[in-house]
Amino acid sequence: MEHPILNRIRQESFAPLGWFEPKGMDDTRFVILIGNAGPDMFRRFTRDGGGVMDDWTRRVVAPLADDLGARAVYPFEKPYQPFQQWARAAGVGHQSPLGLNVHNTYGLWHAFRAALLFPVAFDLPRASAGAHPCETCEGKPCLHACPVSAFDGTHYDVEACATHIHGDNTCMENGCKARLACPVGVRYRYQPAQIQFHMKAFKDAHPI
Repeated sequence: MEHPILNRIRQESFAPLGWFEPKGMDDTRFVILIGNAGPDMFRRFTRDGGGVMDDWTRRVVAPLADDLGARAVYPFEKPYQPFQQWARAAGVGHQSPLGLNVHNTYGLWHAFRAALLFPVAFDLPRASAGAHPCETCEGKPCLHACPVSAFDGTHYDVEACATHIHGDNTCMENGCKARLACPVGVRYRYQPAQIQFHMKAFKDAHPI
């Protein structure tokens, strides 16, 4: 969809993933969720020298928010905001058996990096999340692909996952096998460099 604000977000290499008019949020009339979908954001992150992605996100999004007259909040910053609930309100996905947001186009290969909170509303039609793709997914391969059975559909065993990737395995190089098993949005799978970046970040955050 074309819109000056959405185009401005894209200029900074973020994807405008969804938007909605919230209820009960003081001084906020409109929320736009932005993040990663496709290669653009990670390519810019790499061009900018990499580093800690959360820090880089703040450096890029803060001036973007100022330019647009919005306030930026981040999923990695306290007080934690209900990004999953916001995704439901924006009609941009469903909760997958892995606990991640699954998008009908991007599958599991997207991520919310920030939300822009505006004091005014915009004339943008709300997206429709469509049918939940996991409800018709035959066999739900994501629940059976993990070599240490870290997922059971309701619980994620972080300790088992972290212990495994600290050992001799292919997950660090090729990515999470459960995520890779999802048949939705295959064409948007992260490239190896991005997969390895995120796997290393997870490993560093969960020492054993």
